[in-house]
Amino acid sequence: MARRSQSPQRAAVNTSRRRITPSTLAAPAQGWASAHARCLIESLGRLHRRWVASLLTTFVIGIALALPAGLYVLMTNLDTLSQSWHRAVQASLYLEDSVDTASGEALAEKIADRDSVAETRFISAQAGLEQFRESSGFGAALDALEDNPLPAVIVVTPRPEMPRAEVGELLVDLESQAGVARAELDQAWLARLYAILSVMERSAWVIGLLLSVAVLFIVGNTIRLDIENRREEIEVMKLLGASDAFIRRPFLYSGFWYGLVGAILALLLLGACFIALAEPLGALTRSYDGALALHGLSFKGVLVMLGTGVGLGWAGCALTVNRRLAAIEPR
Repeated sequence: MARRSQSPQRAAVNTSRRRITPSTLAAPAQGWASAHARCLIESLGRLHRRWVASLLTTFVIGIALALPAGLYVLMTNLDTLSQSWHRAVQASLYLEDSVDTASGEALAEKIADRDSVAETRFISAQAGLEQFRESSGFGAALDALEDNPLPAVIVVTPRPEMPRAEVGELLVDLESQAGVARAELDQAWLARLYAILSVMERSAWVIGLLLSVAVLFIVGNTIRLDIENRREEIEVMKLLGASDAFIRRPFLYSGFWYGLVGAILALLLLGACFIALAEPLGALTRSYDGALALHGLSFKGVLVMLGTGVGLGWAGCALTVNRRLAAIEPR
C-alpha cells in the first residue's frame, strides 16, 4: 500500500521534471519573436496596400533627412579643402640689407630645425629680382635701377597640423629673430574661411534638429490618421481583452518602416545629387591637379543615416500611439 501511495507522487515529480527542459524554456522566447516578426511583416503589408500615401510620406521623410546629410557631406569636403589650403599658408621673413647670403642661408637652416616648421626656402635679393623680372614683364624698367630694391627673403612653411593660434605665435617669434626686418603672413582669408565653415556647421546642426522634429510630426500625424481609421477595430480588440502593448505593436513597426524607407530614399537622393553634380565636381578636382578628392557618405555615415531614420520613425510613432490609444475606450 505504501508503494502504491508513493507512486503518484513520484509520477508527479517526474512529470514536472520532464516539463522543465531547454525547449520548454525557449518556447516563450520563440513565441515572442514570432509575434514580433508577424507584426513586422503585417505592418509592411498594410503600408503596401496604401502604397501611394505611404510613398508620399516616406518621400517627405527622405527629403527631410537628405538636407542635413547633404550639408554634412558638404562640410566634410570643405573641411578637407580648407586643410589643403592651410598647408599652403606660408610666412615671408624679409631680411635686413646687412644680412648677406651665407648668413641668410644659415638663418633659414636654423629656423628649419624648429619642430613647428615644415620647411624653409631662402631667396636671395638677386634671385628675388630675377623672379620678379620674369613674372612682371618690367625687365627694361628694372635694368634702369642702380640698386636692387628687393631684400632677401626666407619663406617659412608651418606644419599642417599646427593650430591657427600657434601659427600666429610662430610669426611673432620669427619676427624677433636677429636679421629679420619684417614678417608677413597672409592668413586673414583663411580665418574668414574658418569662420564661414563654423557658421555652416552650426547651421547644419540647427537645420538637422528642426527637420528631425518635422519628421516626428510627419510620422506622428500619419499614425494618428491610421489609428482613427482603425478606431472601431481597436475598440473591439479592447473589448476582447487585448492589452495596449498588443495593439500598439503594429503601429510601432509601421513607424519603423516609415523611418527605414525614408532613410533609404534620402540616401538615393544624395546619390542622385552627387551624380548630377559629377561634371562640375570633376572640373573642380582637376583644377587642384588631383590633390582634392571629394567624398560622399562613408559606410559609418550610411549606418548613422539608417539608424536616425528608424529612430525618428519609431519615436514619432510612440509619442502619438500611446496618447491616442489611451483616449480610445470601448463603448
